Amino acid sequence: MTNKVTKAVLPVAGLGTRFLPATKSVPKEILPLVDKPLIQYTIDEARAAGIREFIFVTSRGKSALEDYFDSAPELEAALHEGKKTALLEALKQTDMESGAVAYVRQQERRGLGHAVWCARKLIGDEPFAVLLPDDVIDADVPCLQQMIENYRGGNMVAAMEVPTESVSSYGILDVEKSVGAVMPVRGMVEKPKPEVAPSNLAVIGRYILTPQVLRNLEDAEIGAGGEVQLTDAIAREIGPRNNVTAFRFRGRRFDCGSKAGYLQATVAFGLSRPELREEFLDFLRTVSETEMGTPPKVAANG
Repeated sequence: MTNKVTKAVLPVAGLGTRFLPATKSVPKEILPLVDKPLIQYTIDEARAAGIREFIFVTSRGKSALEDYFDSAPELEAALHEGKKTALLEALKQTDMESGAVAYVRQQERRGLGHAVWCARKLIGDEPFAVLLPDDVIDADVPCLQQMIENYRGGNMVAAMEVPTESVSSYGILDVEKSVGAVMPVRGMVEKPKPEVAPSNLAVIGRYILTPQVLRNLEDAEIGAGGEVQLTDAIAREIGPRNNVTAFRFRGRRFDCGSKAGYLQATVAFGLSRPELREEFLDFLRTVSETEMGTPPKVAANG
């Protein structure tokens, strides 16, 4: 078995109910963050890390995802004729090489662990990445690339500290003290109550996993929330093989599966764009002053 990671699983079968009614006909992963859909940020991160094969775990109503990564000859021709070179180049970033993308249906919604298990026949006997598009990470070096550069085999999960009152929303880690960014994991628990959580170090939606995790999912029991939890399958590797590490990545993570996180990401990524920053920042200042009760500044006439 090689340690090279070239395949990635992207679970995108969720209904996106927190964004209804927008997601009634549009997959959540297609919602735009400035001018790119959420899924494009995930694909760009994976490509930067050397991923060459993408396995989407989908469900009914997700055909727009497949269309997004297909070629658009008429649109490309119109942009070429109009000499809109920059737009044409941006559009080409959405193209996927033939054979690089596969789609697998999750016919039952049984949790993240089950979704990853659905891709088992396309993964083979090699380590693979899992990226959750809800987690958009702004980093100088893309998060998955950071992980792969520090990966030495076994299973690795991205980790960050969260407020203690929020631990019941995450998989939480019990880690050994470590000087560097890579920390040996002694235990993992899915969505614990704050009073029994081993730490406030949470698993974030980036993983590098071994095929053994897929075998663990074969006979996985129902976990927290009545679902098959990926965290539980990874935790089974801690005792017998002691090959689970946590990686404290450098960057800002936005939970774009929530409305507040999505809006925060929109502000952060909007301000990072030079052509938008000045106008957008002026608007945010005006809104802030208005909300705090300070009358907005009005330009004098003449």
